[in-house]
Parts: sequence; C-alpha cells; structure tokens
Amino acid sequence: MKKSKIYTKTGDDGETSLVSGTRTLKSNERIVLYGEVDELNSRIGVLVASLRTDSQFKAQVEFLEEIQSGLFDLGSNLACEAEKRSEWKLPQVATGVVQKIESKIDQMDDELDPLKNFILPGGHISAAQAHLCRTSCRAVERMLVSYQKETGEVLPDNGLSFINRLSDYFFVLSRWINKKMSFGETAWKPS
Repeated sequence: MKKSKIYTKTGDDGETSLVSGTRTLKSNERIVLYGEVDELNSRIGVLVASLRTDSQFKAQVEFLEEIQSGLFDLGSNLACEAEKRSEWKLPQVATGVVQKIESKIDQMDDELDPLKNFILPGGHISAAQAHLCRTSCRAVERMLVSYQKETGEVLPDNGLSFINRLSDYFFVLSRWINKKMSFGETAWKPS
C-alpha cells in the first residue's frame, strides 16, 4: 500500500483550500477561526494525556475525547462555506452535546464547595491545563461571534452554545481536578 504524502506543496503560495475546493489566503479570518478551534483541540489533547495517567479520571478522558470529536465536527463546518455544508454532508455538532456538558458540570459541581471568591488559575498541572482549555474556548467564542457579525455567515448549528458551555465545563473541571488531587484553590487578592 502506497503511503500518502503529508505535504502537497499547494500551500506554498500562502493559500489553502476549503472543503468545497475554494482557494483562500491562509490569513483569511475563516482559516484563523478554525485554526483556533484546532488549537483548542490540541490543548485538550495535552489535558487528556495528563489525565490518562490516573485511572480515577477515566470517565473524564472518555468525555474529553468525545468533545475533541465534536470540535472536529465544528472545525470541518467552519472550513466550508455555509451554503455548501449540506452538499458536503459534513458531520454536525450533536444537538444533545450542550445538555450533556451541562450534566457533567452539574455532577462535578455537586462535589465542590460554593465559590466565594474569584480564584487564580493553577493548582495541579492538569487543573492548570483545564484553565488553558477554558481560556482557549473563550478565544474561540469571541472569534465565532466576531466572524458571524463581520461576514454575516450563519454559524454551524449548536457551535456557539457548544463552545460557550465548554468553557464553563473547563472551569468546573479545573476545580474538580484540584479537589480530587487535594490541591487547594488560591483566592484572588486585589493588589
């Protein structure tokens, strides 16, 4: 079996192809947007690798891998013009994903003390990685809103609510990891 080449050389001029085959500059805001989704997915991959070393996080690892697949669904839709998405039969962000994320948040939050202060990101290394995922989610969310406003293009179904809820999930996950690993939270103290 012949191995396919990872390099095509078609991007050497600073352009890339969308799913539809349309060529566009690599600096196009659409490309930047789904690049941010890819970066979020990679950050989650680092978190998964960190959590995988401890069997108590097996369920979280499995859920995070579902989330990563959902991010690929979102990214593939962002890599295609809205009017051409149905033609390409791209996988959609699942309708129930937001409710599933909310359920996971509620389960973890039930084990946590109520917040009385803002907390500093950190604690256990995996909790700190979850905070990076949270801030990356927020960046994607800002870019989705900006992209929609500036281009008028319809966002992929469930995309914005998925990313919004996902940032909440990572905040609670970071707190939950710290609790499971017996790391205290550091309250913000205004200077």
